[in-house]
Amino acid sequence: MKKTGILLLVCALILGMAGTVVAKEVLRVGSDVAFPPFEYVDENTHEYTGFDMDMVRALAEEMGMEVEIYNVAWEGIIPGLLNGNYDLIASAMTITEERKMSVNFSDPYFNAEQVILVRINDDTIHGPDDLKGKAVAVQLGTTGDFVASDLPGLKKVARFAVVGEAIQELMNGNVAAVICDNLVAISYIQENPGKAKIVPGSFFPPEYYGFAINKNNPELLKKVNAALAELKANGTYDKIYNKWFGTN
Repeated sequence: MKKTGILLLVCALILGMAGTVVAKEVLRVGSDVAFPPFEYVDENTHEYTGFDMDMVRALAEEMGMEVEIYNVAWEGIIPGLLNGNYDLIASAMTITEERKMSVNFSDPYFNAEQVILVRINDDTIHGPDDLKGKAVAVQLGTTGDFVASDLPGLKKVARFAVVGEAIQELMNGNVAAVICDNLVAISYIQENPGKAKIVPGSFFPPEYYGFAINKNNPELLKKVNAALAELKANGTYDKIYNKWFGTN
């Protein structure tokens, strides 16, 4: 083989090796993208957006990874993780003891609480006791669903695949209230002024969101926790929080 041919072959091998080194590992993320302001589809760009979407992209960047986001129905989101369809769930998922039996959770990245959302002109509901004998709506399988299931004396718990459908049921007058995450309720009120309000008061225990990871991937859990700690330390977390919720 001529020297020129050998040189070209060597260059090609070097370039091929360089391409392998530069290529980033992909973080596959499952999310129920119907839960504003945490995850939803932007009407203008048709892209997945929201607090969780910004957070998981920042996490991946910190870990030197690319991101692929899969829109998954809530009721199948943990089974999909266990089946290996994606590596991590970023979907405003509350850390619970029941869920911890199936998955590992990252360190908490958000504090939330359940609230009672009612129509703007409702002056009859001042707390959980006033829901006795009434129907309420929730998103199926969420903390709001768990809370409503434990309330005594409810006439009915109407369960919906997405929280927006539960709130629409309230607006249609078919239920007396919706039990959902506080910032979801706030987001709806801001976007639909004069239609609904939150019943004042803290009636349910605080809860914490975490990123869910398959138990057979402890290395990813370590990387996510380390990246999350760095995002909080370097100010990136506060920047994302303030973008969506105002001053942290």
